[in-house]
Amino acid sequence: MTHSERTGHAHPRRARDLAGGRDGLCCIRLREVIDKARVLIEALPYIKEFRGKTVVVKIGGAALDDAALRRRFAEDVVLLHWVGLQVIVVHGGGVQVSAMLDRLGLTAAFVDGMRVTDAAALEVVEMVLGGTLNKDLVRLVQQLGGRAVGLTGTDGGLARARRVERAPGGQDLGLVGEVEAVDRRVIDRLLPDFIPIVAPLAVDQDGQTLNVNADPFAAALAIALGAEKLVLLTDTEGVKDGGGALIPSLTAGEARRLRASGAVRGGMIPKLENALAALESGVHKVHIIDGRLEHALLLEIFTRAGVGTQFIESESETA
Repeated sequence: MTHSERTGHAHPRRARDLAGGRDGLCCIRLREVIDKARVLIEALPYIKEFRGKTVVVKIGGAALDDAALRRRFAEDVVLLHWVGLQVIVVHGGGVQVSAMLDRLGLTAAFVDGMRVTDAAALEVVEMVLGGTLNKDLVRLVQQLGGRAVGLTGTDGGLARARRVERAPGGQDLGLVGEVEAVDRRVIDRLLPDFIPIVAPLAVDQDGQTLNVNADPFAAALAIALGAEKLVLLTDTEGVKDGGGALIPSLTAGEARRLRASGAVRGGMIPKLENALAALESGVHKVHIIDGRLEHALLLEIFTRAGVGTQFIESESETA
């Protein structure tokens, strides 16, 4: 029988080891708490700078498709709202639209990345974007303590579009449009009390509803609202150089040179062009970030390093 078994007490060395283990665990937990406090302190100047400012955020891709990421995004939006930012959310939903078309036995067709939208497809787009998906986001934000209102660009005359009948290659796109005018009054009536969550639909001058790509729709809203920031959540880390390394910050001139060099390819090209158009029209900064990263929105706005690529007009701009 051991000493500890006879006496009912731990061996002195064993007791010291246990105490040391507890102390070590407490130190680790304390460091974790201190690290969290440092994150909050780092965020303070950004909260102060952006309080009362307008931020347009476009969500799409995995961040919208994955339930856990969608919830993390909603948490970020609610926190931004609580600390005083005026947040407008624009959402895509191409994956969900294609899934519904498939369920209904309809074929999803694309030309140069743009959805071909006939009358039947438009009904599905309106049902998914303006209905199910929009209301799911509204419910999620409200469940987390925010106050959200769901709408589309057709509501309150928010967005007027012109029809884009042909792709660059000449193919007919059907009922697809691009925003040519924004009437911000409906958004102004909602801010700052509510978080508008907007589906990218618009009407033309004849009252025909048109399907609009979410990225340029969000850019048009940001321009009309004089937004401080336009943030695009994507399925990529951001803009990369020719060697595949993430570029944390680009001036407008650097972005144009990068585009001309051929280093920017595929779906990043229209995102870069939307970013430049927004900058040129008065949006202070544009950010392209990876929506697959938990809390990417908070990390991009409230930390020095950020997590994606920011576009600024010139080097004199600060975070």
